[in-house]
Amino acid sequence: MNELTERLTIDQPIVMGGSDPTVEELRERTGEMGYLLVKFTQTRGGTELGFPLDRDATDLSAANFDEGTGTVHVEGHLILNDDPVRCIANINLATLDGTGRLALDEKALAAVTE
Repeated sequence: MNELTERLTIDQPIVMGGSDPTVEELRERTGEMGYLLVKFTQTRGGTELGFPLDRDATDLSAANFDEGTGTVHVEGHLILNDDPVRCIANINLATLDGTGRLALDEKALAAVTE
């Protein structure tokens, strides 16, 4: 496993990625677009990752996009430095920050090494 990937497997602060994140953009990205950007802020310069949402693992039930309150739980798969991973994050709508981590995608890793 790559060193950066390994460092990101521990819960740490994240913010919603993109040039000018808003609650409305988060609604669009978790809805119709189905693709999210999150930035891990504790790496040198920050590490922004984009991934398609895993709709089955994503939970928007605690979010009130109209009021800008609550939280979203998002998950999705990506490849970071040749490591297949799942990004898991919880984002607070009021602040557009939260916590996130990566998890090695064992199924994808097994398929690659076979």
